[in-house]
Amino acid sequence: MSTVTLPAARISPRAMLTGGVVAGPLYVAVWLTQAFTRDGFDITRHPASLLANGGPGWIQTANFIVSGLLTIAGAVGLRQTLRAGGSSVRGRVWGPRLVGAYGFGLLLAAAFPADPAAGFPVGTPADYAEISTRGMGHFVAGTIGFSGLIAACLVFGAHYRAIGRRTLARFSVVTGILFFAAFAGLSAGAGSRPTIIAFDLAVILGWTWITTVCRDKR
Repeated sequence: MSTVTLPAARISPRAMLTGGVVAGPLYVAVWLTQAFTRDGFDITRHPASLLANGGPGWIQTANFIVSGLLTIAGAVGLRQTLRAGGSSVRGRVWGPRLVGAYGFGLLLAAAFPADPAAGFPVGTPADYAEISTRGMGHFVAGTIGFSGLIAACLVFGAHYRAIGRRTLARFSVVTGILFFAAFAGLSAGAGSRPTIIAFDLAVILGWTWITTVCRDKR
């Protein structure tokens, strides 16, 4: 009896990169919509991760999952496109891997939600700061994801500089430096308003960078 072999479905690099383009705007839109509608949430005091708590917390969890998967898709698209273009090993291998690490960090953040803190969700004491096992997991997720993003910016900065794309090289490096400064400030600032605001802006900048790079390579 003869057998029929069907061709394997293959998602094009362009479609993968489109996922990377969409991930940031989707994440920011869902985050900000919740930030200005959830009772008790103050965007100047509460990081986005706290939105995973409370009854509607599943929305932010889903936001982490969907944006994480789209970011990983974008990383795969970057790898395929850079490999076809004959980029350096550092550019075609480590750049996409590090972007993928950021996506993986988002998936881990969904699996390990942040602990309630600073009066959110409503009913949480304003000075509540206990760290549970899941809270430690969330911290690890953030460290993996944000470190990946920072390193990806620097690697792509070198890649763009090597091919003469100076504007994108500078944008990449500046994004990595500013994100590192904001993340370090958040870690050291114990949730003060200036560090929360600075980190919020850095998150938007980081997503803008991912969208820009995926769109450039699409």
